Amino acid sequence: YIYSNMRNLNTDHGFPNNARPFIYQEVIDHGHETVSRDEYTPLGAVTEFRFSEEIGKAFRGNNALKWLQSWGTDWGFLPSDQALTFVDNHDNQRDGGQELNYKSPKQYKMATAFHLAYPYGISQVMSSFGFDNRDQAPPQDAQERIISPEFDADGACTNGWICEHRWRQIYNMVGFKNTVRGTVLTNWWDNGDNQIAFCRGSKGFVAFNNNLYNLSEHLQTCLPAGEYCDVISGSLVNGACTGKSVTVDDNGYGYISIGAEDFDGVLALHTDARL
Repeated sequence: YIYSNMRNLNTDHGFPNNARPFIYQEVIDHGHETVSRDEYTPLGAVTEFRFSEEIGKAFRGNNALKWLQSWGTDWGFLPSDQALTFVDNHDNQRDGGQELNYKSPKQYKMATAFHLAYPYGISQVMSSFGFDNRDQAPPQDAQERIISPEFDADGACTNGWICEHRWRQIYNMVGFKNTVRGTVLTNWWDNGDNQIAFCRGSKGFVAFNNNLYNLSEHLQTCLPAGEYCDVISGSLVNGACTGKSVTVDDNGYGYISIGAEDFDGVLALHTDARL
């Protein structure tokens, strides 16, 4: 009754004609709670907290990345079209468990990149404010009024706001996800441990290095021949890449290098970032 009586979204705010609100239900279910997520799936999408816990374990180094090849329902998660997935949310980013948050930025960006690259779930990206204790309030002025974010030259938030959605590595992976939409995962590669890579059809390629040694491999990217901008280390701006680039040969192979000490442990290429 409630769903059927909701109005379409306002086209004045950029929504297409006849667009409906997206509704999901927050059910905290790690597999041992009295209330089960499965009780709510007939009503729509449900938060998949096990996703958050397991992706945190993997990118913290407590589970090898090679096992992520079977990510999704094989891990006991909800069906993809019923699962609202996230690396962290407003609750578990403060709980001190396996879940990652902005305070471990390298691992957090890697986990978020995997989240947005792997074809499972309905993705939610976190945008938060800094905190030193669980109950800390948002940034505020002397009169305890919440203040608006301010931005630096790169568009990132300052003055106590974190705004993960404004991190280049994250918003560029949203672009990656949009580019590869409708494709399947192919050509999984791993080193038997914590270096992995895979294609999304012929539109995207991503690689991760969570080992303490370098990843240096000629890998199948599944992309057409050409030079591509790594949208993690930079962006495609006016036809030029502000970060690293990778040359893909006529057979789809490219030299992929991610150093153990690199600022980011992930590299991502897609057809909309071709030079």
